Amino acid sequence: MKITIEGLTKKFGEVTAVKDFDAVIEKGQLVCLLGPSGCGKSTMLYMLAGTEAATSGKIYFDEEDVTYMAPEERGVGLVFQNYALYPHMTVLQNICFPLEIQKVPKAERIERAKEIARLVHIEEYLNRKPSQLSGGQQQRVAIARALVKKPRLLLLDEPLSNLDARLRLVMREEIRRIQQETKVTTIFVTHDQEEAMSISDVILLMKDGEEQQSDAPQTLYDNPANAFTANFLGVPAINNIYGSVKDGRFHTHDDSAVIEHEACRKVPEGRKVAFAIRPEAIELAKEDVNFKAYLVHTYAMGKEELSYMNVGTSEIRGYLPNGTEVDREYNIHLKEKGVFIFDEETGERYA
Repeated sequence: MKITIEGLTKKFGEVTAVKDFDAVIEKGQLVCLLGPSGCGKSTMLYMLAGTEAATSGKIYFDEEDVTYMAPEERGVGLVFQNYALYPHMTVLQNICFPLEIQKVPKAERIERAKEIARLVHIEEYLNRKPSQLSGGQQQRVAIARALVKKPRLLLLDEPLSNLDARLRLVMREEIRRIQQETKVTTIFVTHDQEEAMSISDVILLMKDGEEQQSDAPQTLYDNPANAFTANFLGVPAINNIYGSVKDGRFHTHDDSAVIEHEACRKVPEGRKVAFAIRPEAIELAKEDVNFKAYLVHTYAMGKEELSYMNVGTSEIRGYLPNGTEVDREYNIHLKEKGVFIFDEETGERYA
């Protein structure tokens, strides 16, 4: 099912949680609503579910206007952060419960519940109570309960936040597998950029209730529309060196360093900017030198070694060859990908 959102706004008194929001989610996609806490992600999700009323704007499921339709009439499956399983019921009874509410005959609902249980790999736990399950197993039950209704739209509100790191990794892969097998249009709310990058077809990045950028995960990383997108995505975080462009070169504010780069030609003379560099874009120069950096120390990260360098009075991080000698100055070359210049005040991208 295709989802169209037009000018959607939600206000709580004087606070605007979602502001004039537009988006199109294509049928069968897994879309992540990504952003920091308080950016309006969950509010957006609950407006789609119908549990929060929109202040203004429209929501369409295919061609149908569902903006003010009751939640039970929308054909939505919702998975909460806390799973919300009924502790006195077995796994089978939990999965069957939505069908019981819909007055589906007992034999049919049991058969559908068992089918979904096989899909999410919990068929051997059907007679257990939620308290007898691990966190990951409880999550699977919650997903099965949402899917058993055969929803037109599946909504997941930070479903992995209560799990430990290793289990989160397993479950996000499982969610992707289940979504691809069912082909149900899915919207996944998270503040974890790694989760969003790993499982989504499209990331819809939000800040202060507004869309910052919407595109395929790698496109957001490689081609950020603004400074917020560039800074939000990436581990380690992107390096920002602040200064301005003079005579076609970037100078730090305190004139402690100069960077030569062709991107500087696209920046208005004297404008205060952030020269942003992804850590993987940094390498030792063989010929073309962009700037000089003093290697302060290195940090081993398994097979990789992260190097901490000073560019004038600014510190940056990058990946230099293992064993590169510290307490020395090096000539640095920047790769073609992973270098941007943003307006320091507005975050607008120049290059």
